[in-house]
Amino acid sequence: MMRLESRGRPPAWVNVAVPVGSILLAMVVAGIVLAITGNSPFTTYHNIVRASITQPGALEETLISMTPLLFTGLAAAVAFRMRVWNIGGEGQLYMGAVGAAGVGLFLHSLPAPVVVLAMVLGGLIAGSLWAAIPGALRAYLNTNEILTSLMLNYVALQFMYYLIYDSHSYWRDLTSARAKVFPSGKFLEASGNWPGITLRTLVIPVGLCLGVGLAMLLWGMIRSTKYGFEMRVLGDSPRTAQYAGIKTRRKILSVMMLSGGIAGLAGASQVGDFNHVLDPRGLQGGNFGYTGIVVAALARYNPLAVILTSFFIGAITNAGFALQGPGFPSGLTGTMEGILLFCVLGAELLVRYRVRWVRRVRTAAPTPSEPVTATPAPVAAGLAASASEEAP
Repeated sequence: MMRLESRGRPPAWVNVAVPVGSILLAMVVAGIVLAITGNSPFTTYHNIVRASITQPGALEETLISMTPLLFTGLAAAVAFRMRVWNIGGEGQLYMGAVGAAGVGLFLHSLPAPVVVLAMVLGGLIAGSLWAAIPGALRAYLNTNEILTSLMLNYVALQFMYYLIYDSHSYWRDLTSARAKVFPSGKFLEASGNWPGITLRTLVIPVGLCLGVGLAMLLWGMIRSTKYGFEMRVLGDSPRTAQYAGIKTRRKILSVMMLSGGIAGLAGASQVGDFNHVLDPRGLQGGNFGYTGIVVAALARYNPLAVILTSFFIGAITNAGFALQGPGFPSGLTGTMEGILLFCVLGAELLVRYRVRWVRRVRTAAPTPSEPVTATPAPVAAGLAASASEEAP
């Protein structure tokens, strides 16, 4: 008989062996799916590595795909680690893009470093304030933050579309002839374009460097500061946190705003690093906020592991564009990502519990005893009388 027993605090080798084994299992299962669909698993995996890393220009494209996933993955990991379920990373990214684009357009005459720094702050503040709405509702009214943050994604999306397509807002281009026929946003001046860091032939986005540095800061904050300690206590046992005097409401609100601010940085990076314009359709098509939840889950909410998982998902996404064709539909890439997520999350059970096989011991069946018959009352009285007469 199989029995699951809690490990308590799992040993270090389990935290390494289980994720690696789950990834290998995912590759095997995905290989079976590829074979069923008529694609060679080995050829497909070779093409994925080639299209995402080794081919000229492929690594740079992978870094571009990785950058927004790094921010949204960190946003989800910070919130989920404290069991605050922020599903609104998508909308917070939209608002961060709106804030960063507005600041970049308004301050275009200032020096480039000042404009870039202002855009970072604009995206951070806009995303943080948008996340404060579901955070305050959860902290002070005990409202389910999953529903409120998710619904606010659609509000932010429609607000972004309104700014570009349904109004004469500051973000919309109203001067060019093309914009009068096809509504579009104003492009940033050169001072608002974030410069990349060049290493030989490789150009690394500034937003990616910012995200890697932020992941290291978050890891250190969670492990070594009072704020991070209170986050861990609240995530493990809310009752213990209340008994210890931790201000739960303030902590929930602050963590939600921190998560939203990080997601807002993803929107600022999309505007400053890549698009250089507020593009509602491009941001919506990326689904960066929702994919960031997958990245955070694969990383087990570890900020440093988010760097690796965002690169991995970015590589698969980038390779998926190159592999698409009549025999390799776009949905097959999403299927491979789903198999990976299912295997990694399913293997999480083995991190928390160990499997014990218990042998059942069969005991011999008891033998039936002789039936006892009751003696009738008259016979019993006669026996008692004869016994009294024979007594001396």
